[in-house]
Amino acid sequence: MTATATTGVRFCPGAVCFPADAVHTTPLGYDRQSIAIGAPLPVPASAELADRLGECDEILVSFQSKLGDSLLALSVVRALSDWFSLRSPARRLPVRVEGPYARLIARTGLPAGEPAVARGKFVVIGDRESVGRHHPAAHASIICDPAAPPCWSTDGQAQPDMPARHYLALERRLGIRLPATSTFAPTLVTGPNRLTQQLHAAGWFDGLTIAAITATSWPERKNYTAERFTEVAARIAEARQTPIRLLLIGGEHDGCVRIAAADSARGVRALYLDGLPADELADVFPRCDLVLGNDTGLTHLAALARDPDGGGPPVLGLYARHAHSKWRTGHPHHHAVATTFSERMHQGDLCPVRDTIAPGADVHLDAITPAALARVCMELLGRAYG
Repeated sequence: MTATATTGVRFCPGAVCFPADAVHTTPLGYDRQSIAIGAPLPVPASAELADRLGECDEILVSFQSKLGDSLLALSVVRALSDWFSLRSPARRLPVRVEGPYARLIARTGLPAGEPAVARGKFVVIGDRESVGRHHPAAHASIICDPAAPPCWSTDGQAQPDMPARHYLALERRLGIRLPATSTFAPTLVTGPNRLTQQLHAAGWFDGLTIAAITATSWPERKNYTAERFTEVAARIAEARQTPIRLLLIGGEHDGCVRIAAADSARGVRALYLDGLPADELADVFPRCDLVLGNDTGLTHLAALARDPDGGGPPVLGLYARHAHSKWRTGHPHHHAVATTFSERMHQGDLCPVRDTIAPGADVHLDAITPAALARVCMELLGRAYG
């Protein structure tokens, strides 16, 4: 299921399936594979919710919270859109998006149809704060709380990633087998923009390019540091006898964009990109050969951002404190390197914050050494170049 990268640290491939009896799960109550799409489920639907949703003529998507939480919750929008499509195949219910991630969400293709000129009954999907703001006018509400849905199990397999948790929770409440199967998170289609064109002209996508995400909302626990990422790149450059272009991506939110080249050393040419909007970075990630990052929103974004043909690099997330399986997109190219503590959070479907678990000795990314991480990266690059 997983492979040990070094003592106490494990590499967890994105395509791995977790048996239901190997981790703590909540039975979904039915085997999805045996139920036809659109067929009623053998569990009772939430009649009040289903009836109210059936009376709506517009979906409002409103996320204001963290980037990662918002992106991983887009499977809820997909589930509701799938449900409406099954009810009325000839009609696509209008989807309207607001908030700081509207342009990113538009890339999923989920927003569709013409918004109502005179708004009638609508359902709002979003985080608790956003839904609360629209609650007085909304006919129905769906709150996307990352702490709420459990790790479901069905057909003998666990469904631990957050998009699967959200999608299956809503499917269960609506009482109808929805279409999505192994991957529940929608992808974000990307293309060229001014930034990628400038980077391309300057040679940053020539040869082997690695993007390393240093942005984090919790520096004390999740900051792998630019220095460690640079050391990883240097080890890869030495092992492969090839120069590395390294894009170090920060996440300052002071409104200032900073782009600065660093000194080249040990075969690594580095460029700092700090304060860039997520919408622009979404177009950068698919141009790279590998993306590394801690458990943060930009890493999730990198895993969701794909070329129009579905192509893109492997994405490797680093997990020390939270469950590596829960905080991933569920896409097969989204891998993890996890400490023992992260593995235990995965096995027990636990959260150190929600469940107030005192931290152990290996809850910092220090436990993942550059040498161990470089070995995993070289294996992934070897697969990518086949």
